[in-house]
Amino acid sequence: MGTLLQQIINGLSLGSVYALIAVGYSLVYSILLFSNFAHGSFLVIGGYSCYFALKTLGMNIWLAGGLSLIAAGVSAILTERLAYKPIRERTNVTLYLLIASMGMSIVIENIFVVTVGGRFRALPPVIPTDPVNLFGLATTSAFDLISLVVAVICLGGLQLFLTRTKWGLAIRAAAYNLRIAGLMGVNVSRLISLVFFVAGVLAAVGGIFLSVRYTLYPQLGGITIKAFVAAVIGGLGSLPGAVVGSLILGLAEMLTAGFISSQLRDLVVFSLLVITLLFRPTGLFGKSVGEKI
Repeated sequence: MGTLLQQIINGLSLGSVYALIAVGYSLVYSILLFSNFAHGSFLVIGGYSCYFALKTLGMNIWLAGGLSLIAAGVSAILTERLAYKPIRERTNVTLYLLIASMGMSIVIENIFVVTVGGRFRALPPVIPTDPVNLFGLATTSAFDLISLVVAVICLGGLQLFLTRTKWGLAIRAAAYNLRIAGLMGVNVSRLISLVFFVAGVLAAVGGIFLSVRYTLYPQLGGITIKAFVAAVIGGLGSLPGAVVGSLILGLAEMLTAGFISSQLRDLVVFSLLVITLLFRPTGLFGKSVGEKI
């Protein structure tokens, strides 16, 4: 029983980090109807920004974390302005945006390989990893509890932003129809930049926790493919779906690793993706939509 509870907590912790990344995917998809595969690069930018702020500038985790969030958010805006906006202004075909995002992912990854090298780096021990006893029922890591709490706070803050602010209302309107939102007075260019900034910030938070969990390296962004799978399972474009899909994926990974074999984790993850696409292609919370023109 104790082992089961421990694996559930670990799965919720991992799933909550996936949720931060998957929500970024879904935010961009809900507005522009394309999957931004450069999203993992913002995670890497956040991780490296935090690492160098801690090691080189001697900042504490709060200042380093804040710097990494800004760096990833600004990088996301620049990526949208330089790579995606020129395409959006010339065509409505979202396939070109998808191809451009793949290219940007490779470009950013190789910039890090060339400039900082491809070796693995460990963040300083600024986040506690000590074991925590949960009322004698199970033992888990303080890191898992902290990552779970931080993810819940971030996702709760995003929910408040989307439901209680004018820009949140504009984002929800644009998710229904971007062109109509523009005709109603929304600054579409600024709104898209804001969406990318928020997605970049959430990716950076996930990047910091994943860097502590797995170490930091230029290809770390590849792990976001699991967050994308979670977004597909939950329903692309649905923020609640992204969260639910991520938690399902995190639990499936940890329960498989704990009770069957860690080598089967990826098999279970992608089997869930195939099953979802076969029986419910729109995901748990997704809806069938056509191209937005």
